[in-house]
Amino acid sequence: MKIWIDLANSPQVLFFRPLIPEIEREGHVVTVTTRHFAQTVELANRIGLTHKPIGVHGGEHISNIGLTLMKRAWQLLRFAKGENFDLAISHNSYAQAFAAKLLGIPFVTSMDYEHQPANHFAFRLARKVVVPEFFPEKSLRRFGVRGKKVARYHGTKEEIYLGDFKPQSGYLESLEISTDMIIIVMIPPGTWALYHHFENPLFDAAIEHIVQKRDAKVIFLPRIPSQAKAIEAKGYKNIFLPPVVLDGPNLLYHADLVVSAGGTMNREAAVLGTPTYSLFKGKLAAVDSYLVQKGRMRHIDSTESIVSIPICRKSPNRKMDNPVQLIQEVAKILLHC
Repeated sequence: MKIWIDLANSPQVLFFRPLIPEIEREGHVVTVTTRHFAQTVELANRIGLTHKPIGVHGGEHISNIGLTLMKRAWQLLRFAKGENFDLAISHNSYAQAFAAKLLGIPFVTSMDYEHQPANHFAFRLARKVVVPEFFPEKSLRRFGVRGKKVARYHGTKEEIYLGDFKPQSGYLESLEISTDMIIIVMIPPGTWALYHHFENPLFDAAIEHIVQKRDAKVIFLPRIPSQAKAIEAKGYKNIFLPPVVLDGPNLLYHADLVVSAGGTMNREAAVLGTPTYSLFKGKLAAVDSYLVQKGRMRHIDSTESIVSIPICRKSPNRKMDNPVQLIQEVAKILLHC
């Protein structure tokens, strides 16, 4: 089959990294499109993925997001027309869902967050919806998914692509980051996203709490350029803004602490055994609640609780989960529609 995979956000590059070679080993031909957003294109280049960048993100305003999404759907439609793709696959690429529908290409989507309003759109257009075992059945029904249309995989999506992770020795030193400091990775909220279109004072409070620690070094990973400019304007002396895209799993593994208002990198850090504190202000995903219950992640939900985040070195005896190898299982699920 001719398979079309669209990567609209940087975590999706990691998700499909081990799946694409597995799909190709089954004899299928894979074509990949990407979107200029966050570090999607840069990550795809870093892992040596052959891909075609098409379109951009709409920015922070909902009206622009909608218009840009429809424009990208049209661009993808023009790209895919005449390619005779047998199947379109993504992790909830709404532009691809729309383009595939207009072209009559069967569309398969995967998703792990049940509180994303746009699931209504992608799930209803999909021939199959692939979700982790924790995804609530009632949410699937609310999004119009029943019966054989849904397929579940074991574990989390992060366990899929971290199953073959091998930490790089001396990674922080290669970035000229002193390991004499307490290394803290911080990721700001995606306040423009449909599921998180509001301010998050917890994250600002966490930064103020952490930068007061003299032996702490914060590696700040902005999602968009305006977040980098805002943090630079603060003039914090112990915050480092990486000039290039970093190896996320290696960074999270070697860090002492991860404090994030996002989702994917929190789960990655939790799977890798790094102390993880979620400042996410939206509704927690079922998979995040699972990691909290396991003690792999802690959810901070009030400004008063910020001071409870310990700014210290990670335990030398910290345990990394041994992610189950799910690559073959998930690849087959995605293709069997």
